[in-house]
Amino acid sequence: MSDIPDTATRLTTGALARRLGVSPTTLRSWDRRYGIGPAVRTDGRHRRWTPRDVAVLESMCRLTSTGVPPAEAARAAKESAGPGPGGAPAAPRAPEPATRARSRAAGTLPLGDVRQECRGLARAAVRLDAPAVEEQLAAAVETHGLAVAWQEVMVPTLHAVGRKWASSGDRYIEVEHLLSWHMSTALRRCTSPPARQGDAPGAGPVLLACVPGEQHTLALEALNAGLGELGLPTRMFGAAVPVEALTAAVDRLGPAAVVLWAQSRSTASLPLARHIAGAQWGVKGARRRPVVMLGGSGWIGRSGQGMLRPTSFQDALDTLAGLYATGAPTAPA
Repeated sequence: MSDIPDTATRLTTGALARRLGVSPTTLRSWDRRYGIGPAVRTDGRHRRWTPRDVAVLESMCRLTSTGVPPAEAARAAKESAGPGPGGAPAAPRAPEPATRARSRAAGTLPLGDVRQECRGLARAAVRLDAPAVEEQLAAAVETHGLAVAWQEVMVPTLHAVGRKWASSGDRYIEVEHLLSWHMSTALRRCTSPPARQGDAPGAGPVLLACVPGEQHTLALEALNAGLGELGLPTRMFGAAVPVEALTAAVDRLGPAAVVLWAQSRSTASLPLARHIAGAQWGVKGARRRPVVMLGGSGWIGRSGQGMLRPTSFQDALDTLAGLYATGAPTAPA
C-alpha cells in the first residue's frame, strides 16, 4: 500500500499559507532555497502538501520564531520529520547561487545588527503569528528583565516594522498593530500593582501622560512598568490627555514628577509643559511644584529650560528613582 496520503488530505499552497500565517511566496521560496517543499506534485507541477509536509513546515515556523536562521531551521525541521514517503530520506535540493541566497526574502524586516530575539520576534510578527509573538515577548522579559527586553528587543523590532511600513506604502500596518498590541499586553503583565503614595518617600506619585493629540503610549507603559518594579508610586493616564484633565490631575495628586510624552513634533507643546511645571500646591510659604520630564522624539530641538530630558529608558528610570532617593521628590515653588 502506498505511504502517500489520499489527495483529499493534501493542502494547496494557498490553504497551507493561510494555516501557517505566511505568504504563498514564502512557501515557494522555502521550497526553492531549502528543499522544504511538498513530497508529491500533481500533473502540471502544482504543489500539494501532505500532513508530513505540513508538520515539517510547522516545525520550521516554530524554529524561526525563536530566532533560528531559516536555513538551519529547515535542516532541523526535515531531520526531525524522519524519512519521507516510502521510507526514503527527503531528497535535498541544490542550493541557490550565493547572490540569491544572500538576497532578502519576501516579508523580512530591516533589523540590522540586533539581538537574535529580535529576528525571531520579527518573523513571528510578519506571519501574524500571535501565539509566537506572545511567547517571544514573555521569554525576552523573563530572560533579560524588563529594561533590556524593552530597549533591545521590543523597540528595535517595532522600529523595523515602522521602517518597512514607511517604505512599502500601506503594507505592514497590520503587522505593527498586532506587534504593538502584544507588546502592550506583555508590558502590563509585568507591571506591579500601583504603589500607594504613602509607601514611598515624599508620597507624591509619578504622573505619566501623553500630551493632547498623542496616541502612542507604549513607551509610557514600559516606563510605568519599570517604575512599578522599583516600588515607586505612579499614576498612568495614557493617550491624548486633555489639558484641563492633566491640570486637574496635577492639582489633585501633587505629583513628584510629571512625564509628558510626545512622539511627534506636532503634538509637543512647550507652553503646555511650562504650564504643568508652574503648577503649585501646598500651604502658603511651603508650596511645591512638580518636576517635569519630557519624553519622546517630539521634544527634540525644543528648549524646555529647567525640565528633565532623559537620554534613554534606563536614564529615565534612574532619574525618577533618584528624585525619591534624595528625599526631595518635588521642586520648591
